[in-house]
Amino acid sequence: MSASVEYDFIVVGAGSAGCVVANRLSKDPGNRVLLLEAGGKDRNPLFRLPMLMGKLFHSGIYNWHYHTEPEPYLDGRSLYWPRGKVLGGTSTINGMIYVRGNRHDYDRWAQSGLPGWSYDEVLPAFRRSEAHVQRNGEFHGAEGELTVCRARGHNPLMDVFCAAGQQAGYPANDDFNGANQEGFGRYDFTIRKGKRWSTSWAFLRPALGRPNLTVLTGAETTRLIIENGRARGVEYLRDGKLEKVFTRGEVILSSGVVNSPKALLLSGIGPADELRALGITPVHDLPGVGKNLQDHVDCVMSWECREPITLFGDLRADKLIPAVAQGMLFGEGITTTFPYEAGAFIRSRDDLVAPDIQLHFMPALEKTANLHFPNPFAKKQAVEANHGFTIRVGPVNPVSRGEITLRSANPTDKPKILANYLKDEFDVRTMIDAIRLTREIVGQQAFDRYRGNELAPGPAALDAAALTRWLRATAMTTFHPVGTAKMGNDPMAVVDARLKVHGIAGLRVADASIMPVISSGNTNAPAIMIGEKCAEFILNA
Repeated sequence: MSASVEYDFIVVGAGSAGCVVANRLSKDPGNRVLLLEAGGKDRNPLFRLPMLMGKLFHSGIYNWHYHTEPEPYLDGRSLYWPRGKVLGGTSTINGMIYVRGNRHDYDRWAQSGLPGWSYDEVLPAFRRSEAHVQRNGEFHGAEGELTVCRARGHNPLMDVFCAAGQQAGYPANDDFNGANQEGFGRYDFTIRKGKRWSTSWAFLRPALGRPNLTVLTGAETTRLIIENGRARGVEYLRDGKLEKVFTRGEVILSSGVVNSPKALLLSGIGPADELRALGITPVHDLPGVGKNLQDHVDCVMSWECREPITLFGDLRADKLIPAVAQGMLFGEGITTTFPYEAGAFIRSRDDLVAPDIQLHFMPALEKTANLHFPNPFAKKQAVEANHGFTIRVGPVNPVSRGEITLRSANPTDKPKILANYLKDEFDVRTMIDAIRLTREIVGQQAFDRYRGNELAPGPAALDAAALTRWLRATAMTTFHPVGTAKMGNDPMAVVDARLKVHGIAGLRVADASIMPVISSGNTNAPAIMIGEKCAEFILNA
């Protein structure tokens, strides 16, 4: 691309927020918009089938394939961190669960000195994006670009799980994104007619015909061009060549929780001493860049199922092949659903104002849902060896904090990711409480017909010491990292309430990295909302 070309806006990253920003800004034909994406196009038909999410998550083709550093509080284990490297970003490979978070999340942001971010102020942005198939009214939109629907699966164990929750004293909840988040129910999903509805399909494809929008794939950002305290453009690597592009307006960095801070650091924006140690000349000393990393940690609890009614039979290789064809051709069948359809938000203590624990229920053992299929021609095993159910359990408000730092000044080197999962004892205690409450739920009468032996953590892990050892050996990420370019007014804040980078003109960050505190639940819907808010701030300036 010629360095003489100037755009009004350059959006870096075509992910969950970036596609929204590019769509909204390019609606005005007077805005010349460039969208840069390091990954390729989302043409692979496997992207569209919801059940194949596990395959995509483990593919190295369409994601950055990041790993954490050895986690000191997880027995030195390095955890896999898939992040989408494709149009649509992680919304193209994620689990499609649509959870906005709790009202108290956003009110807490606003109360910390961030006007415009209370629940009542972000709800219109959620509704503006949404095209819910079944819901409408005060909490939902029906005319946006992002198709959202109720869970589509029919496995009876999901009803058993919800019934057990009510028997344990928790409320039923038909809508986790409605008036109240607490209770047991089924999640909503970004699925349209049985196919994944990523932000690329929802927001980008309808805008591709606009002559004022240019989309470049395979363009990996190496640094932002900063001149006299202002973002003037972007340098990127494409087809082995280093190119530059300039803006007369703004650069909007929407590269995600890993790559947004990475781009800032490579551009000299970050902790000055750390940058100098890597041979990078500081442009602006901003100590919070890459810090404040938060993620939902969880554990996988599982039980044998005494009845052959789990997804095991549906996910056998001999049945899955025709099911894939059915999903591709007609948008129907098991492959058009996501296995973790039922869930809950519960409180570990009655004095809490909002749920602090999230559950994801799957009527299968997790190794089966990840498409590690059994051999259909092997000798038949006992029901208990094949059929089971899984509950992923974790806190929604973890206290532990990590960081993302550069490995070197080479922009093609992967950064260092240190999440510090379970560093804070508060998180350990909350997870132990969650495990015990989950055991009580599975112990209810609704499960009596189906409940077999507890496989994990297992009946021997009873006291706090044993559960702590098990957690440190097995706990994992829920794939919800946020917070590495946090919004705020304190010395560690990276952006202000309008998402402008402190100390640098013409530069904003718009993705999950700006969250000062993680939202309660799955984070894709909030990332989309953040894209809406960023565009709103720019267009209403």
